[in-house]
Amino acid sequence: MGYPERIVPDETSPGILALHLARYVFAERWCRDRDVLDLGCGSGYGSAQLARTARRVVGGDISEAAIAYAQANYGAPDVEFVVLDAISLPFANESFDVVCSFETIEHLPDRDAYLAGVARVLRDGGTFIVSTPRVERTVEDPANPFHHVEYARPDFESLLARFFGHIEMYGQRRVQTARYRALRRLDVLGLRRRLQFLRHAAPLVGTRATVDVRLEDVAIDGERVDEAWVLVAVCGGPRK
Repeated sequence: MGYPERIVPDETSPGILALHLARYVFAERWCRDRDVLDLGCGSGYGSAQLARTARRVVGGDISEAAIAYAQANYGAPDVEFVVLDAISLPFANESFDVVCSFETIEHLPDRDAYLAGVARVLRDGGTFIVSTPRVERTVEDPANPFHHVEYARPDFESLLARFFGHIEMYGQRRVQTARYRALRRLDVLGLRRRLQFLRHAAPLVGTRATVDVRLEDVAIDGERVDEAWVLVAVCGGPRK
């Protein structure tokens, strides 16, 4: 099984890109006219999305290659990209109104240092928007070799609550028809993942195939969070 860990729009199917971009679109409402840090920005497409509403965006990533790509493709007067380590942020206290960090925390060996740094660089009243894959039970040695941990909802919330006074939990999932959900429940052997012709059955029951997903096919809300495949937390009240 492959584990795609960095999204480059020109090299990624529109559906996979939409699944990742949806988190940035969700975050825009908190970023309007704000100074924003996109922590773990990767190739920079999300930072550019946030810049549509934010006053200023700084995108940071540990990968020099990713930052070079981001600067070349998405650099702008209101969008800056810097190489950084997410657990040792090179910014002064209270530098940002919002920190967005999507699919990053599970990659880090020291989540406490990461979250303490985020709380430090946020201004009073600031907002931290963070996502991570959801699993049924927290595991410290996941199958994905790029992950140090994968969180169940209760443990993810408990971790965040040590650094933030207020947490709202959302779940990201594909919008699926009742017929499609019924098909998945019937496929107890997982044949849909292994047999090519069954993978193309989704459109026949009113749900687009993953590679063809559009933004309108993705929901991020507080409903059925425990069924979501990605947890998205909106955190306030940073504890200094």
